[in-house]
Amino acid sequence: MKKHIPNFITLLNVLCGCVAAVFAVLNKLEVAALFVLLGIIFDFFDGLAARVLNVRSELGLQLDSLADVITSGLVPGIVMFQLLGMSRTGGWNADFSSGSWNLLAWDDVTLSILPFFGFVITMASAYRLAKFNLDENQVSSFIGLPTPANALLILSLPLILLYHNNNFLNGVILNQWFLVGLTILSAFLLNSKIELFALKFSNWSFKDNALRYIFIILCIVLLATLKFLAVPAIIAFYVLSSMIGNTGKKNKRNETS
Repeated sequence: MKKHIPNFITLLNVLCGCVAAVFAVLNKLEVAALFVLLGIIFDFFDGLAARVLNVRSELGLQLDSLADVITSGLVPGIVMFQLLGMSRTGGWNADFSSGSWNLLAWDDVTLSILPFFGFVITMASAYRLAKFNLDENQVSSFIGLPTPANALLILSLPLILLYHNNNFLNGVILNQWFLVGLTILSAFLLNSKIELFALKFSNWSFKDNALRYIFIILCIVLLATLKFLAVPAIIAFYVLSSMIGNTGKKNKRNETS
């Protein structure tokens, strides 16, 4: 019986992803973000449950990635679709038939093709997760940006629009070229060769986990002060600090060799 507990938690992630996708299609991006966050929490606890119960399996690994394709792959793609649609009209109630990109038509429906570029994120996420399932080295670290982290980055954008309501930030986020550039950057980071540290503790020593402790403390401080604007800052720090740490490791290896 206990071997099914982690898989059931993973299926709750699938459910959250499906619900989030529905709300994202309806342009209720705040609710979509809430269910994505809930799905990511289930994604964390299914692995934890598998380790605690010692019931890790190949089925669980495959199911976990399939769940992430929905929650952390499909939903961010839909959200970027919506944001790109808003960038064509400059408002929350996007008219996807407006603008000069009206190249996709079916019966009485005419859509701008630009918003569909957002699904590059979904494609890149699916490709990353497929590679992850075949890679046995990503245990204490990740190669490329994890899909949940990328999902939080994309989902933070509509929350910044809703809760910060800053004209400058709104202008940047609803700029179509910024969104196109972010989509390309997102796809690159997901499948890059950058080694990123994982928040997995083999012990509680500060010396061995200094970067992890600093990262957690910084996340708490930034979230308390910057709210949703903290999310892009945290992701940027995560990537940059990992790159700096990797450079330090390489220098130490060169000195000892």
